[in-house]
Parts: sequence; C-alpha cells; structure tokens
Amino acid sequence: MPDIKVFYFDARGRAEIIRLVLSLAGQDFDDVRFSREEWPKYKEVAPFGQAPFAVYKGKKYGQSGAIASFFADEFSLYGKTNLDHVRIDEVIGLSNDLLQLLMKVHFEQDETKKAELDTKLIEEDLPKYFGYFQRLLQENSPNGVFVGRELTLADLYVYDQMFQLNKIRNYDAAEQFADLKALKDRVESNPRLKTYLANRKDTAM
Repeated sequence: MPDIKVFYFDARGRAEIIRLVLSLAGQDFDDVRFSREEWPKYKEVAPFGQAPFAVYKGKKYGQSGAIASFFADEFSLYGKTNLDHVRIDEVIGLSNDLLQLLMKVHFEQDETKKAELDTKLIEEDLPKYFGYFQRLLQENSPNGVFVGRELTLADLYVYDQMFQLNKIRNYDAAEQFADLKALKDRVESNPRLKTYLANRKDTAM
C-alpha cells in the first residue's frame, strides 16, 4: 500500500493540484474519494474538519495549498533556488487571487450584481490574470515553464486553473495566449501526467 493517501470528495476541486503534483513526481498514492453523504465520518478525522486532507507516513495534514507545496518540495518540484521559490509562490498567489474572484461571482445572490461581476470577469479579470501568467512565462523564455527548465508546482497550478475554467466556464485561456497553449501541451505530453490524465475520472467539478 502507498504511504500517501489523499482524501476528498469525488471531484477534482481543491484536491486536484495535490493529485497532479504526486502524479508528476511519480508517487503512488491512495486517492480516497467520498460522497457528500459519507463526508461526516471523514470530517470527524480530518485535521481541521475540512477536505482535502492527506496522510503521509502515518501523519495527517490539512490545507490543500500547504499539502501541494509540501509534496512539491519533498519531491523536487518547487524549483532549485530561493528566487525560483518566490516566483512559484507569486504564481500560486495570483492563481488564488483569481480563484477568489471566481468564487465571488459564484456565490453572489443578487442576479443583477452577479451578471455585472460575470461580465467583468470574462472581459477584464480573466484576460488580466492570464496575461500576467503569459508575461511570467515569457520572462523565463525560451524554457516554456515558469522557473528553470522543468515543470514545477507553478505550472501545475496554472494548468489546473485553465482546465477548470474551460470545463466549467467554457473559457479557453490556451486559445487566447500562445505561451499558455504551449504550457498546456507540455503538461499533457509529460509521460507521467499523460497517464494520470488519461485515467482520471471525469467529474463535473
């Protein structure tokens, strides 16, 4: 049995970045998925009563970002220098900022306000943030990744966000930004990730 277990609902969601990191690292892990009805029994044993959480070498850890960052660092996917680290953290921070905007639209109850936020998201926010990502890729040209020459946690964060937006909102950042298209192709052609993605369960979220 693998000594890594990832616990989450039967969805990509916040656990997917962890799964991508472990897959790229070539680490076997037990992908424990549960239904909404089963969640109460897992909530009781989750470190902070939240999902996802992970077990590594018998110890539980919570917070998806912390888990993904730890595994990336543990398996050499967090760059090689402090400057690499700060650039990766910049990308993660931007990705999380964009996620907050997406959540703001999703949870807005006033339909008029929701429509305004949605228009701003499509016309301003998404092009702005993916423009940032493209610029950062270009700063590391011609390597096609955010730092160094190989895929790291930063590349997986942006790939996952592009995939989710295309799947849920039909927004294709790769179609609009050539460097992001190249990054997407690179992620999907990586042998380990290609195998994972080919066998990944298709879920709504």
